[in-house]
Amino acid sequence: MTAPAIYLIETGRTRPSLPTLEHIARRTGKPVEFFLAAPVAATDDLNARLVELEAMVADARYQEAIALGQSILDRGSSAFRLGRIRFLIGQAYLGSAQSERAATLLAEARAHFEAVNDGAMLAECIAAQAVLATRTQTSDAVYLAEMALSVLRALKPVPPPTEARLLEILAAAHFASHDHERAIATYKEAIAVGSAVSDLQGLARLYGAIGADYRSAGDGETAARYTQRSLAVLEVIRDRDVLAKCENDLALVLMAGGELAEARLHLDRSLQLCDDSNLRCGRSLVLLSLCELTMREGDLERAQELGSEALELAERLEEGATIAEAHVLLGRIADQRALPDEADKQFADAIRGFEALGLRERLLQCHGQYAEILERRGELARAYMHMKEALQASRPGLLRREQEQEQERVSSA
Repeated sequence: MTAPAIYLIETGRTRPSLPTLEHIARRTGKPVEFFLAAPVAATDDLNARLVELEAMVADARYQEAIALGQSILDRGSSAFRLGRIRFLIGQAYLGSAQSERAATLLAEARAHFEAVNDGAMLAECIAAQAVLATRTQTSDAVYLAEMALSVLRALKPVPPPTEARLLEILAAAHFASHDHERAIATYKEAIAVGSAVSDLQGLARLYGAIGADYRSAGDGETAARYTQRSLAVLEVIRDRDVLAKCENDLALVLMAGGELAEARLHLDRSLQLCDDSNLRCGRSLVLLSLCELTMREGDLERAQELGSEALELAERLEEGATIAEAHVLLGRIADQRALPDEADKQFADAIRGFEALGLRERLLQCHGQYAEILERRGELARAYMHMKEALQASRPGLLRREQEQEQERVSSA
């Protein structure tokens, strides 16, 4: 009985009722969506909206993508399309740092692609989950990235550009778990794959990523070398948005080494590239880098202007992580200007921002920076409180367990 029913569903000769589909699904152990094939003639309007949705996600217009994607879902869509729609909306939520909503949609999309045996999209979906896990610092980031790569490599043939991108995601996951050796090795593997397909833009991104990894590991010289390679490739392809980011990253390397004058040259160029290309995303980060540099140079008034400009732009574009980073810098500036109330306000806003985004490592660092400021002021009790918060952020539940153990010792005494 099952085979004829499935045949009718797939050929579109009849429209079985939902109970019928649910019965078939139970008998075969597959979700209902598996049996809903594409309609014979999909509407041009829906196709156009899906293309527009993909373009919005690719262009980082995440809020617009979320609104459009939700409207497509609200108007109803064939079940065979739901996986891709949910995946795209999930990516938009991921890009706008709305972790919980992204997690739900990506899980639903993954279940769909598993059911219909779409290996390419399944790999993409698991890779997106790995990115989310890396950003929220959950323990399964490396596992998910390796799984995505395994699914992709089961395809025949394996698409090299996608393989390079998934290797980059795996490298970032290794780095987030503080495994620098594996991170660097995986970045190099990704570069090798990327070089084989002449994907210059991807190669430039990979050089930039490995440079950032070396910088975080404290090897500024090697970091600068890889970042310079990235710049050389980007000059060839004239990809201005990525080039602007790479100029900014190189300036950070130089700043860390105390080469402030050269760092300013690269930051000025990065800002000019943002202006020439009318880049919305990225400009706020360059402004924050300039704010940091100007503060190191001792011009606190100009640093305040740059930090405020970066905050205003980030708020307009709803860049949650950048908003929180701007508050940290403005708090540090207020501290140097001997404005304790303003510093307190800025750090409170930063802490709330990092908490809302689930960025635990940055939350830990923020508590630590604020604790140092409070300690210098002589507010030792408040400094201690924020150091405890930093510890709690790094090891959730630790303080609560210690308190419970202490209560047990008191009770048994």
